[in-house]
Amino acid sequence: MKSPLNLICSLVCHKKQRGGVYNTSKSIIPETSHENPISRSTQPDFDRLCFVVTPFARAQQPGAPSFQETLKSAESATAKKDWQAAAGYWASVVAENPVNAKFWEQFAQSLYQNKDYKQAIPAYQKALELGAGFPSNQAYNIACCYALLGAKESALKWLEKAFEIGFRDLDNAQKDSDLQSLHDNPRYLRLVGLDDLSKMTREQSWRYDLGMLEREVDRKGFAYGVVRTTTKAEFHDAVTNLGARAEKLSDQQMVIEIMKLMRTLGDGHTGLLLPPQQPDYALALPLQFYLFKEGMFVIAADPKYKDLLGAQVLQLGGHGSDEILKSLDQVISRDNEMWPSQLAPYHLRSLPLLSALGLVSDIRKAELSLRDADGSERKVTVEADSTHPNSVIWNDFPAEWTTYAQTLPGSPPLYLKNAKTNYWFEYLSDSKVVYFQYNRVLNDEKEPLAAFTERLFKFINEHDVEKLVIDMRWNNGGNTLLAPPLLYSLIKSDKVNQKGKLFVIIGRRTFSAAQNTTTFFERHTKAIFVGEPTGSRPNFVGEETPFVLPYSKIMVNISDLYWQSSWPMDYRTWIAPQIYTPPTFAAYRANRDPAMEAVLAYR
Repeated sequence: MKSPLNLICSLVCHKKQRGGVYNTSKSIIPETSHENPISRSTQPDFDRLCFVVTPFARAQQPGAPSFQETLKSAESATAKKDWQAAAGYWASVVAENPVNAKFWEQFAQSLYQNKDYKQAIPAYQKALELGAGFPSNQAYNIACCYALLGAKESALKWLEKAFEIGFRDLDNAQKDSDLQSLHDNPRYLRLVGLDDLSKMTREQSWRYDLGMLEREVDRKGFAYGVVRTTTKAEFHDAVTNLGARAEKLSDQQMVIEIMKLMRTLGDGHTGLLLPPQQPDYALALPLQFYLFKEGMFVIAADPKYKDLLGAQVLQLGGHGSDEILKSLDQVISRDNEMWPSQLAPYHLRSLPLLSALGLVSDIRKAELSLRDADGSERKVTVEADSTHPNSVIWNDFPAEWTTYAQTLPGSPPLYLKNAKTNYWFEYLSDSKVVYFQYNRVLNDEKEPLAAFTERLFKFINEHDVEKLVIDMRWNNGGNTLLAPPLLYSLIKSDKVNQKGKLFVIIGRRTFSAAQNTTTFFERHTKAIFVGEPTGSRPNFVGEETPFVLPYSKIMVNISDLYWQSSWPMDYRTWIAPQIYTPPTFAAYRANRDPAMEAVLAYR
């Protein structure tokens, strides 16, 4: 999932994507030497840096363009990447309206693009003061400008400030060419996690990783004791204790202990995004499991294990499925107790993970005790492979695998028809229902979500439609910023935004940006919810801004935004359906969809 980046990367304004450059004949910083805080021969005092914006002379003349015309010209020049013109226009804009944070940010970005770093600094300071974007981004951009000017001490101070207030992109700070002049500085190397580990012992290296992990949790993680389910002192003690035990634990066991640590922080986005980038962790059982009301079943497999499809898992490695689920529960981060039922079946594929938990002895094969559809029981040995290792941490399986539904007679229900496409709809003429499966809050390459939404409601308005069904049970997130066009179209549609005409099917995988979208639907439409509870809360901590621990190469995410999509007093653990239809293997095997059946039967 991307949300998975459920965390939203599009919210982050990186300087490499800026628009605007300024190189006019008018100076923004006074030219007198005692007022200019930057010179090539002296170290600037970054705390005293300031400037005065002088409006264009033409803006002061009779018949000069209006403010709105100037703003439009600034935006147009920025869109065209005409940086020189853009910066000139933005200079006039901020002169006439000095209280708008976004205008100052655009002005600063245009100066940066034109390599006017000394003039960009005070513009970024003003953007920071007014709260433009992420404050830490403005501080980071100031650090980059100072570094490009050769003012290393000021660059380091602003970089430290950026980290102190939660700068998100550690990888960018490590690789950014703007900071090249700092790359041999010990303070910089320590700050971005690039200390030389070659002379450290294994135990020292693990403690270095743990120290960085704790630092990132402290500076990025959401408030301890507010949303986090552990305190800062408790987390510190746990990290210290684990560091003391590093010598006695294997690398696999250290990974498990870090997963346990992250689970204590209490949100579904904070944890390991991918397995450690080591060969052993690429091994996974070529089977996909699903937890139904009746138990754990094989629902997809590599074609060579096609005969296992539809079988119930009684034991794996001699341990019952309930025992395995209880053990996996220790390492699954979550917003609520629905989410483990989504992730545990994927983790069940990882034999290195199960081995570190003491559940299997061999990471290359496992013995499964199964009950087939006819009731007979058997034991089989399944060999792990490296076909799709990432799915053991997240939630996907190879397209070339065979699903159990594909082997059943008759046509599969709509919810299994096209679950890998971001969004699609179909008209059921007999029941006058539009079925819209919404699987990702992401744009499709061929048709952006906004365009799809326009086409969807054009169809609804031009046809005899009595019900709209939005199926979000497979939707694990994406970019919440893409949700408004669909929400607004629903709100203004008198045809379907009525009690009994609008239905949303939700489930354990409804998560991240999909959770936000579901919460918006609940707050602003007359939808009836069907299915099972969502995999997240109406208000939750989210986002994906991952980083890699230097020694172990574990990719970790620490979410840092509080999404209050519902009311401030909403403390529910999930959005619950009004019509509860939990997944059952009996219905799955019979090619039935109880959720859709409930919608069609609703009067």
